[in-house]
Amino acid sequence: MRSNLFAPENQEQESTQPGLRLQNSKMLKIELDGEALARQGSMVAYQGDVRFEARGAGGLGGFVKQKLTGEGVPLMQLSGRGDVFLADAAADVHLIDLEGPDDALTINGKNVLAFEPSLSYDIQMVSGAGSMGGAGLFNCVFRGRGRLAITAKGAPVVLTVDAPTYADPQAAIAWSAGLQVGLHRAEQFGLGTLIGRTTGEAFTMAFAGRGFVIVQPSEEVPLSAIAGTGGGQQSGSGGVNVGGVLGSLLR
Repeated sequence: MRSNLFAPENQEQESTQPGLRLQNSKMLKIELDGEALARQGSMVAYQGDVRFEARGAGGLGGFVKQKLTGEGVPLMQLSGRGDVFLADAAADVHLIDLEGPDDALTINGKNVLAFEPSLSYDIQMVSGAGSMGGAGLFNCVFRGRGRLAITAKGAPVVLTVDAPTYADPQAAIAWSAGLQVGLHRAEQFGLGTLIGRTTGEAFTMAFAGRGFVIVQPSEEVPLSAIAGTGGGQQSGSGGVNVGGVLGSLLR
């Protein structure tokens, strides 16, 4: 049988070390020998003795925060030995290595694909986002030592923050956790309705300090529904009903 499908670049990428690695630009391969965490629904194939278990947003604390904020990563735990292949609607996959307790990265929850369990994970609100009609803007913060995989729609640009830097909230997918971040109406910068054209609301994110911002060439998260889950899987256009959430948790 002959086909360009059988070219070497389409064959399974082999390695002698377990962990996260790229199968190709749009697919992640986890050579599993123990545990890893991944977005629910991202598995496209696997080989070997692998078990899958739903983990919510990462422990009870993460689950409660996800319910209160509408933000988080719906996780599944992978355990066992084998190869697991993950993808997200053919988005580009990029690997990031955090190298110690001082390394921290803020990521839009929808762009988190998988990570090693040695990394800690939390949900934090972007400074100044509480003024957005009660909706707010929340993102996931990873710290520690380990590897994680994120997705981007198209080839992103990594901006070094060595001067005041601004980005559309729908396009900024990750940034250094040590940056000072604010959310402002675009009119403050003379932009009017020239950005956020898919939302009906014009906001921009302002970054200051020392670090970087990763911006994808795509706008996909309506700001008017920023209270949706997963940093892009929307659940509504208004604020979070805290009382109703707490009631459902206590039943």
